[in-house]
Amino acid sequence: MTETNAGGTAHRSPWLMLAVATAGFAVNFWAWALLSPLGPLFRTQGTLGRLTESDVALLVAVPVLVGSLGRIPIGALTDRYGGRLMFPLVSAATIVPILFIDLFALDSYGALLVGGFFLGIGGTAFAVGVPFVNAWFPPERRGLAIGIFGAGMGGTAISALTTVKLYSNAGHQAPFLITAIALAVYAVLAWFVLRDAPGRRPAQGGFLERLVANAKLPISWQACILYAVAFGGYVAFSVYLPSYLKTAYDLSAADAANRMAGFVVVAVVMRPVGGWLSDRFGPIPVLAGCYAVVTAGAAVAATTPLLEHVGTIAFLAMAAALGGGSGATFALVAKVTDPARVGGVTGLVGAAGGLGGFVPPLIMGYVYGRTQSYGIGLTLLSVTAALTLLLTLTIVRRTAQPNTQGQSTTTSEGLA
Repeated sequence: MTETNAGGTAHRSPWLMLAVATAGFAVNFWAWALLSPLGPLFRTQGTLGRLTESDVALLVAVPVLVGSLGRIPIGALTDRYGGRLMFPLVSAATIVPILFIDLFALDSYGALLVGGFFLGIGGTAFAVGVPFVNAWFPPERRGLAIGIFGAGMGGTAISALTTVKLYSNAGHQAPFLITAIALAVYAVLAWFVLRDAPGRRPAQGGFLERLVANAKLPISWQACILYAVAFGGYVAFSVYLPSYLKTAYDLSAADAANRMAGFVVVAVVMRPVGGWLSDRFGPIPVLAGCYAVVTAGAAVAATTPLLEHVGTIAFLAMAAALGGGSGATFALVAKVTDPARVGGVTGLVGAAGGLGGFVPPLIMGYVYGRTQSYGIGLTLLSVTAALTLLLTLTIVRRTAQPNTQGQSTTTSEGLA
Protein backbone atom coordinates (compact mmCIF):
# COMPACT_ATOMS: atom_id res chain seq x y z
CA MET A 1 0.00 0.00 0.00
CA THR A 2 1.26 3.47 -0.87
CA GLU A 3 0.42 6.35 1.41
CA THR A 4 0.58 10.10 1.04
CA ASN A 5 2.54 12.09 3.61
CA ALA A 6 3.20 15.77 4.21
CA GLY A 7 5.88 15.75 1.53
CA GLY A 8 3.59 14.38 -1.16
CA THR A 9 3.06 10.90 -2.51
CA ALA A 10 5.72 8.38 -1.62
CA HIS A 11 6.21 7.03 -5.15
CA ARG A 12 10.00 6.74 -5.10
CA SER A 13 12.56 4.04 -5.78
CA PRO A 14 14.19 2.69 -2.59
CA TRP A 15 17.56 2.76 -4.35
CA LEU A 16 17.11 6.43 -5.28
CA MET A 17 16.27 7.18 -1.64
CA LEU A 18 19.38 5.25 -0.57
CA ALA A 19 21.60 7.12 -3.05
CA VAL A 20 20.36 10.55 -1.95
CA ALA A 21 20.63 9.64 1.75
CA THR A 22 24.18 8.34 1.29
CA ALA A 23 25.18 11.53 -0.52
CA GLY A 24 23.74 13.54 2.36
CA PHE A 25 25.63 11.49 4.92
CA ALA A 26 28.89 12.04 3.00
CA VAL A 27 28.37 15.81 2.63
CA ASN A 28 27.47 16.25 6.30
CA PHE A 29 30.45 14.15 7.40
CA TRP A 30 32.68 16.22 5.12
CA ALA A 31 31.49 19.32 6.97
CA TRP A 32 31.78 17.60 10.37
CA ALA A 33 35.46 16.84 9.76
CA LEU A 34 36.56 20.28 8.52
CA LEU A 35 38.56 21.28 11.60
CA SER A 36 40.46 18.01 12.07
CA PRO A 37 42.91 18.47 9.14
CA LEU A 38 43.44 22.14 10.03
CA GLY A 39 44.28 21.61 13.71
CA PRO A 40 48.03 21.00 13.26
CA LEU A 41 48.19 23.81 10.69
CA PHE A 42 46.68 26.32 13.12
CA ARG A 43 49.36 25.40 15.64
CA THR A 44 52.21 25.64 13.13
CA GLN A 45 51.12 28.94 11.58
CA GLY A 46 50.22 30.61 14.86
CA THR A 47 47.16 32.33 13.38
CA LEU A 48 45.23 31.59 16.60
CA GLY A 49 48.09 32.49 18.91
CA ARG A 50 50.30 30.00 20.68
CA LEU A 51 48.51 26.66 20.91
CA THR A 52 49.55 23.58 22.87
CA GLU A 53 48.96 20.03 21.66
CA SER A 54 46.09 19.84 24.16
CA ASP A 55 44.53 22.96 22.64
CA VAL A 56 44.61 21.37 19.19
CA ALA A 57 43.23 18.09 20.54
CA LEU A 58 40.30 19.94 22.15
CA LEU A 59 39.59 21.88 18.97
CA VAL A 60 39.47 18.67 16.94
CA ALA A 61 37.53 16.70 19.56
CA VAL A 62 34.68 19.14 20.20
CA PRO A 63 32.79 18.62 16.88
CA VAL A 64 33.22 14.86 17.12
CA LEU A 65 31.99 14.63 20.70
CA VAL A 66 28.99 16.89 20.04
CA GLY A 67 28.18 15.06 16.81
CA SER A 68 28.31 11.72 18.62
CA LEU A 69 26.12 12.73 21.56
CA GLY A 70 23.80 14.71 19.31
CA ARG A 71 22.81 11.51 17.52
CA ILE A 72 20.68 10.54 20.51
CA PRO A 73 18.09 13.36 20.22
CA ILE A 74 18.34 13.52 16.42
CA GLY A 75 17.64 9.78 16.12
CA ALA A 76 14.59 10.18 18.35
CA LEU A 77 13.37 13.16 16.29
CA THR A 78 13.79 11.14 13.10
CA ASP A 79 11.60 8.39 14.53
CA ARG A 80 8.95 11.04 15.18
CA TYR A 81 9.16 13.30 12.11
CA GLY A 82 10.93 11.21 9.45
CA GLY A 83 14.10 11.58 7.42
CA ARG A 84 12.36 13.59 4.71
CA LEU A 85 12.22 16.52 7.13
CA MET A 86 15.30 15.83 9.22
CA PHE A 87 17.85 15.41 6.41
CA PRO A 88 17.41 18.89 4.89
CA LEU A 89 16.98 20.37 8.39
CA VAL A 90 20.27 18.95 9.71
CA SER A 91 22.08 19.91 6.48
CA ALA A 92 20.77 23.48 6.56
CA ALA A 93 21.53 23.83 10.28
CA THR A 94 25.14 22.77 9.69
CA ILE A 95 25.64 25.67 7.27
CA VAL A 96 25.25 28.19 10.12
CA PRO A 97 28.38 27.21 12.13
CA ILE A 98 30.37 26.80 8.92
CA LEU A 99 29.61 30.38 7.88
CA PHE A 100 30.27 31.57 11.44
CA ILE A 101 33.72 29.96 11.34
CA ASP A 102 34.36 31.27 7.86
CA LEU A 103 33.40 34.88 8.62
CA PHE A 104 34.25 35.39 12.29
CA ALA A 105 36.34 32.60 13.84
CA LEU A 106 39.43 31.93 11.74
CA ASP A 107 41.56 34.26 13.87
CA SER A 108 40.12 33.43 17.31
CA TYR A 109 40.61 30.16 19.18
CA GLY A 110 37.61 30.82 21.47
CA ALA A 111 35.30 31.60 18.56
CA LEU A 112 36.57 28.55 16.72
CA LEU A 113 35.64 26.35 19.68
CA VAL A 114 32.12 27.80 19.63
CA GLY A 115 31.84 27.21 15.91
CA GLY A 116 33.26 23.71 16.28
CA PHE A 117 30.68 22.91 18.96
CA PHE A 118 27.79 23.64 16.59
CA LEU A 119 29.65 22.07 13.67
CA GLY A 120 28.96 18.82 15.51
CA ILE A 121 25.41 19.01 14.10
CA GLY A 122 26.76 17.57 10.85
CA GLY A 123 27.83 14.41 12.63
CA THR A 124 24.24 13.65 13.65
CA ALA A 125 23.22 12.92 10.03
CA PHE A 126 24.06 9.27 10.63
CA ALA A 127 21.14 8.93 13.06
CA VAL A 128 18.82 10.38 10.40
CA GLY A 129 19.89 8.09 7.57
CA VAL A 130 19.78 4.69 9.25
CA PRO A 131 16.07 4.73 10.20
CA PHE A 132 15.21 6.46 6.91
CA VAL A 133 16.95 3.81 4.80
CA ASN A 134 15.80 0.99 7.06
CA ALA A 135 12.14 1.83 6.44
CA TRP A 136 12.54 1.72 2.66
CA PHE A 137 13.91 -1.84 2.43
CA PRO A 138 12.55 -5.27 3.35
CA PRO A 139 14.37 -7.16 6.14
CA GLU A 140 16.37 -9.37 3.77
CA ARG A 141 18.01 -6.32 2.12
CA ARG A 142 18.47 -3.98 5.06
CA GLY A 143 21.99 -5.11 5.91
CA LEU A 144 23.27 -4.26 2.44
CA ALA A 145 21.27 -1.03 2.24
CA ILE A 146 22.41 0.31 5.60
CA GLY A 147 25.96 -0.82 4.85
CA ILE A 148 25.94 1.17 1.61
CA PHE A 149 24.58 4.17 3.48
CA GLY A 150 27.32 3.74 6.11
CA ALA A 151 29.96 4.06 3.40
CA GLY A 152 29.07 7.75 3.43
CA MET A 153 31.48 7.99 6.36
CA GLY A 154 34.02 8.36 3.56
CA GLY A 155 33.03 12.04 3.64
CA THR A 156 35.74 12.41 6.26
CA ALA A 157 38.22 11.33 3.59
CA ILE A 158 36.99 14.15 1.31
CA SER A 159 37.78 16.60 4.09
CA ALA A 160 41.19 15.04 4.74
CA LEU A 161 42.16 15.21 1.07
CA THR A 162 40.85 18.70 0.23
CA THR A 163 40.65 20.97 3.29
CA VAL A 164 44.33 21.78 3.80
CA LYS A 165 44.97 22.17 0.06
CA LEU A 166 42.06 24.56 -0.36
CA TYR A 167 42.95 26.48 2.81
CA SER A 168 46.58 26.92 1.68
CA ASN A 169 46.12 27.44 -2.05
CA ALA A 170 42.68 28.98 -2.58
CA GLY A 171 42.37 31.11 0.55
CA HIS A 172 41.52 30.41 4.17
CA GLN A 173 37.80 30.79 3.55
CA ALA A 174 37.63 28.46 0.53
CA PRO A 175 37.03 25.07 2.21
CA PHE A 176 34.25 26.49 4.37
CA LEU A 177 32.48 28.33 1.56
CA ILE A 178 32.62 25.30 -0.73
CA THR A 179 31.26 23.00 1.97
CA ALA A 180 28.47 25.46 2.84
CA ILE A 181 27.44 25.58 -0.84
CA ALA A 182 27.49 21.77 -1.04
CA LEU A 183 25.27 21.53 2.05
CA ALA A 184 22.84 24.13 0.68
CA VAL A 185 22.55 22.30 -2.65
CA TYR A 186 22.00 19.03 -0.84
CA ALA A 187 19.35 20.49 1.51
CA VAL A 188 17.32 21.70 -1.49
CA LEU A 189 17.80 18.39 -3.32
CA ALA A 190 16.76 16.39 -0.25
CA TRP A 191 13.63 18.50 0.29
CA PHE A 192 12.39 17.92 -3.26
CA VAL A 193 13.54 14.32 -3.78
CA LEU A 194 13.40 12.50 -0.44
CA ARG A 195 10.16 10.92 0.74
CA ASP A 196 9.53 8.83 3.82
CA ALA A 197 8.74 5.18 3.13
CA PRO A 198 5.10 4.26 2.59
CA GLY A 199 3.59 2.86 5.76
CA ARG A 200 6.14 4.51 8.07
CA ARG A 201 4.75 4.74 11.60
CA PRO A 202 5.83 7.87 13.54
CA ALA A 203 6.99 7.13 17.06
CA GLN A 204 4.54 8.05 19.79
CA GLY A 205 5.17 9.50 23.24
CA GLY A 206 7.51 12.11 24.66
CA PHE A 207 11.22 12.29 23.94
CA LEU A 208 12.40 11.25 27.42
CA GLU A 209 9.85 8.45 27.57
CA ARG A 210 11.06 7.03 24.26
CA LEU A 211 14.72 7.53 25.17
CA VAL A 212 14.33 5.55 28.37
CA ALA A 213 12.32 2.85 26.60
CA ASN A 214 14.93 2.50 23.85
CA ALA A 215 17.80 2.43 26.34
CA LYS A 216 16.13 -0.45 28.19
CA LEU A 217 16.07 -2.66 25.09
CA PRO A 218 18.72 -5.42 25.39
CA ILE A 219 19.85 -4.84 21.80
CA SER A 220 20.59 -1.18 22.59
CA TRP A 221 23.34 -1.73 25.15
CA GLN A 222 24.65 -4.80 23.34
CA ALA A 223 24.91 -2.98 20.00
CA CYS A 224 26.51 -0.02 21.80
CA ILE A 225 29.37 -2.30 22.89
CA LEU A 226 29.67 -3.93 19.46
CA TYR A 227 29.77 -0.58 17.66
CA ALA A 228 32.07 1.08 20.19
CA VAL A 229 34.66 -1.59 19.38
CA ALA A 230 34.04 -1.80 15.61
CA PHE A 231 33.42 1.80 14.56
CA GLY A 232 35.30 3.15 17.58
CA GLY A 233 38.32 1.12 16.48
CA TYR A 234 38.03 2.55 12.97
CA VAL A 235 37.84 6.12 14.28
CA ALA A 236 40.75 5.50 16.67
CA PHE A 237 43.04 4.21 13.94
CA SER A 238 42.02 6.90 11.46
CA VAL A 239 42.96 9.51 14.10
CA TYR A 240 46.03 7.90 15.64
CA LEU A 241 47.54 5.71 12.91
CA PRO A 242 49.71 8.45 11.33
CA SER A 243 51.32 9.28 14.69
CA TYR A 244 51.79 5.60 15.46
CA LEU A 245 53.43 4.84 12.10
CA LYS A 246 55.74 7.86 12.36
CA THR A 247 56.91 6.90 15.84
CA ALA A 248 56.97 3.11 15.65
CA TYR A 249 58.32 2.76 12.10
CA ASP A 250 60.01 6.12 11.50
CA LEU A 251 57.92 6.88 8.41
CA SER A 252 57.62 10.31 6.89
CA ALA A 253 54.45 12.26 7.58
CA ALA A 254 53.35 11.89 3.94
CA ASP A 255 53.97 8.12 3.89
CA ALA A 256 52.12 7.66 7.18
CA ALA A 257 49.16 9.72 5.91
CA ASN A 258 48.99 7.69 2.69
CA ARG A 259 48.95 4.43 4.62
CA MET A 260 46.23 5.78 6.89
CA ALA A 261 44.21 6.67 3.77
CA GLY A 262 44.56 3.07 2.61
CA PHE A 263 43.29 1.87 5.98
CA VAL A 264 40.25 4.18 5.71
CA VAL A 265 39.43 3.10 2.15
CA VAL A 266 39.48 -0.59 3.07
CA ALA A 267 37.21 0.01 6.09
CA VAL A 268 34.75 2.12 4.07
CA VAL A 269 34.54 -0.45 1.26
CA MET A 270 34.02 -3.31 3.70
CA ARG A 271 31.13 -1.65 5.55
CA PRO A 272 28.49 -2.48 2.90
CA VAL A 273 30.13 -5.87 2.43
CA GLY A 274 29.58 -6.56 6.13
CA GLY A 275 25.92 -5.60 5.72
CA TRP A 276 25.52 -7.79 2.62
CA LEU A 277 27.14 -10.78 4.32
CA SER A 278 24.80 -10.24 7.28
CA ASP A 279 21.80 -10.44 4.95
CA ARG A 280 23.11 -13.69 3.52
CA PHE A 281 24.52 -15.51 6.54
CA GLY A 282 23.11 -13.57 9.50
CA PRO A 283 24.82 -10.80 11.48
CA ILE A 284 26.10 -13.01 14.32
CA PRO A 285 28.55 -15.10 12.23
CA VAL A 286 29.78 -11.97 10.46
CA LEU A 287 30.32 -10.09 13.72
CA ALA A 288 32.08 -13.09 15.25
CA GLY A 289 34.42 -13.38 12.28
CA CYS A 290 35.22 -9.66 12.35
CA TYR A 291 36.06 -9.57 16.06
CA ALA A 292 38.18 -12.71 15.68
CA VAL A 293 40.22 -10.99 12.95
CA VAL A 294 40.65 -7.86 15.11
CA THR A 295 41.78 -10.03 18.03
CA ALA A 296 44.43 -11.73 15.91
CA GLY A 297 45.48 -8.61 14.01
CA ALA A 298 45.97 -6.51 17.14
CA ALA A 299 47.95 -9.33 18.78
CA VAL A 300 50.28 -9.48 15.78
CA ALA A 301 50.62 -5.67 15.61
CA ALA A 302 51.48 -5.58 19.32
CA THR A 303 54.80 -7.28 18.52
CA THR A 304 55.72 -4.40 16.13
CA PRO A 305 56.46 -6.74 13.21
CA LEU A 306 58.13 -5.63 9.98
CA LEU A 307 55.74 -3.18 8.37
CA GLU A 308 56.27 -4.48 4.87
CA HIS A 309 54.22 -7.66 4.58
CA VAL A 310 53.31 -8.75 8.14
CA GLY A 311 52.51 -5.36 9.68
CA THR A 312 50.67 -4.10 6.61
CA ILE A 313 48.60 -7.29 6.38
CA ALA A 314 47.72 -7.07 10.07
CA PHE A 315 46.51 -3.47 9.83
CA LEU A 316 44.61 -3.91 6.57
CA ALA A 317 42.95 -7.06 7.94
CA MET A 318 41.86 -5.07 10.99
CA ALA A 319 40.56 -2.29 8.72
CA ALA A 320 38.45 -4.79 6.78
CA ALA A 321 37.15 -6.38 10.00
CA LEU A 322 36.33 -3.06 11.67
CA GLY A 323 34.47 -1.84 8.58
CA GLY A 324 32.64 -5.14 8.16
CA GLY A 325 31.78 -5.24 11.85
CA SER A 326 30.35 -1.71 11.69
CA GLY A 327 28.07 -2.71 8.83
CA ALA A 328 27.03 -5.94 10.53
CA THR A 329 26.16 -4.13 13.78
CA PHE A 330 23.50 -2.02 12.12
CA ALA A 331 22.29 -4.96 10.06
CA LEU A 332 21.63 -6.58 13.44
CA VAL A 333 19.90 -3.46 14.80
CA ALA A 334 17.70 -3.24 11.70
CA LYS A 335 16.67 -6.89 11.94
CA VAL A 336 15.74 -7.04 15.62
CA THR A 337 14.35 -3.56 16.32
CA ASP A 338 10.81 -2.28 15.78
CA PRO A 339 11.08 0.09 12.76
CA ALA A 340 9.46 2.88 14.80
CA ARG A 341 12.37 2.65 17.26
CA VAL A 342 15.30 2.26 14.86
CA GLY A 343 16.15 5.97 14.93
CA GLY A 344 16.25 6.13 18.72
CA VAL A 345 18.34 2.98 19.01
CA THR A 346 20.61 4.18 16.19
CA GLY A 347 21.20 7.42 18.08
CA LEU A 348 22.34 5.55 21.18
CA VAL A 349 24.52 3.11 19.25
CA GLY A 350 25.97 5.80 16.99
CA ALA A 351 26.90 7.88 20.02
CA ALA A 352 28.68 4.90 21.55
CA GLY A 353 30.65 4.33 18.36
CA GLY A 354 31.71 7.95 18.04
CA LEU A 355 32.75 8.23 21.68
CA GLY A 356 34.46 4.85 21.57
CA GLY A 357 36.92 6.14 19.01
CA PHE A 358 38.51 8.56 21.47
CA VAL A 359 39.35 6.16 24.26
CA PRO A 360 42.01 4.06 22.42
CA PRO A 361 44.16 7.02 21.27
CA LEU A 362 44.19 8.40 24.81
CA ILE A 363 45.24 5.01 26.19
CA MET A 364 47.86 4.50 23.47
CA GLY A 365 49.39 7.93 24.08
CA TYR A 366 49.33 7.55 27.86
CA VAL A 367 50.93 4.09 27.81
CA TYR A 368 53.54 5.09 25.23
CA GLY A 369 54.49 8.15 27.26
CA ARG A 370 55.36 5.93 30.21
CA THR A 371 56.70 2.78 28.54
CA GLN A 372 57.94 3.95 25.11
CA SER A 373 55.98 1.03 23.65
CA TYR A 374 52.72 0.65 21.79
CA GLY A 375 52.58 -3.08 22.50
CA ILE A 376 50.52 -2.77 25.69
CA GLY A 377 47.89 -0.58 24.03
CA LEU A 378 47.51 -2.94 21.07
CA THR A 379 47.37 -5.92 23.42
CA LEU A 380 44.50 -4.23 25.26
CA LEU A 381 42.72 -3.83 21.91
CA SER A 382 43.21 -7.54 21.22
CA VAL A 383 41.79 -8.48 24.64
CA THR A 384 38.84 -6.10 24.18
CA ALA A 385 38.03 -7.60 20.78
CA ALA A 386 38.25 -11.10 22.25
CA LEU A 387 35.80 -10.20 25.02
CA THR A 388 33.47 -8.65 22.42
CA LEU A 389 33.70 -11.86 20.41
CA LEU A 390 32.63 -13.80 23.50
CA LEU A 391 29.73 -11.39 24.07
CA THR A 392 28.65 -11.83 20.44
CA LEU A 393 28.62 -15.63 20.61
CA THR A 394 26.68 -15.76 23.88
CA ILE A 395 24.43 -12.90 25.00
CA VAL A 396 24.01 -11.15 21.65
CA ARG A 397 23.25 -14.45 19.90
CA ARG A 398 20.48 -15.21 22.42
CA THR A 399 19.02 -11.72 21.97
CA ALA A 400 19.12 -11.86 18.18
CA GLN A 401 17.81 -15.31 17.33
CA PRO A 402 14.13 -15.15 18.36
CA ASN A 403 13.78 -11.43 17.66
CA THR A 404 15.20 -11.68 14.15
CA GLN A 405 12.61 -14.21 13.07
CA GLY A 406 9.71 -12.46 14.78
CA GLN A 407 10.69 -8.96 13.66
CA SER A 408 11.31 -10.04 10.09
CA THR A 409 7.85 -11.60 9.88
CA THR A 410 6.12 -8.59 11.41
CA THR A 411 7.98 -6.07 9.26
CA SER A 412 7.47 -8.02 6.05
CA GLU A 413 3.74 -8.01 6.67
CA GLY A 414 3.82 -4.26 7.36
CA LEU A 415 5.66 -3.50 4.11
CA ALA A 416 3.64 -5.84 1.95
